[in-house]
Amino acid sequence: MSDSLLQVGKIVNTHGIRGELKVLLHTDFPEVRFAPKSKLLMIDPEKGGPIQVTVAAARPYKQMYIVKFEEYGNINDVEKYKGYDLKVPKEESVELPENEYYFHEIIGCRVVDEEGRELGVIEEILRPGANDVWVVKQPNRKQLLLPVIDEVVLDVDVKAKLVKIHLMEGLL
Repeated sequence: MSDSLLQVGKIVNTHGIRGELKVLLHTDFPEVRFAPKSKLLMIDPEKGGPIQVTVAAARPYKQMYIVKFEEYGNINDVEKYKGYDLKVPKEESVELPENEYYFHEIIGCRVVDEEGRELGVIEEILRPGANDVWVVKQPNRKQLLLPVIDEVVLDVDVKAKLVKIHLMEGLL
């Protein structure tokens, strides 16, 4: 079931006494995910078992969001949900512009160079600043860190799970 869900946030704490929660964002679309009347699933990362909730109100707060669910009215109702993940079904993912991808579409892609030589599989995505960096696990070698820039990433085929790159000098 978790393969068919996308994480959009994590409940890190309560806020005030009226049942509001501090949510650490795992989405680039908080205005869509936390819009009033949006349906989310609260999932205990250890036990599973989704609880469907409806957003009553939400607002940005520092690097997080403060979210109030229609189902809960005070701090005693929501305190037990600290640490829960907030997820939505993959079918509800927001359509992205061309040449932009979700992490789950990129992780697991095979990486080949211009000559078609296999370099490895993308296992992680880092976000250090100016551009993302894809971490490629290479067989019998150290990890390859690929900057996600036009000069390096030539083609991404998420359906075939294949990424074609130009190996700039110094990358290996």
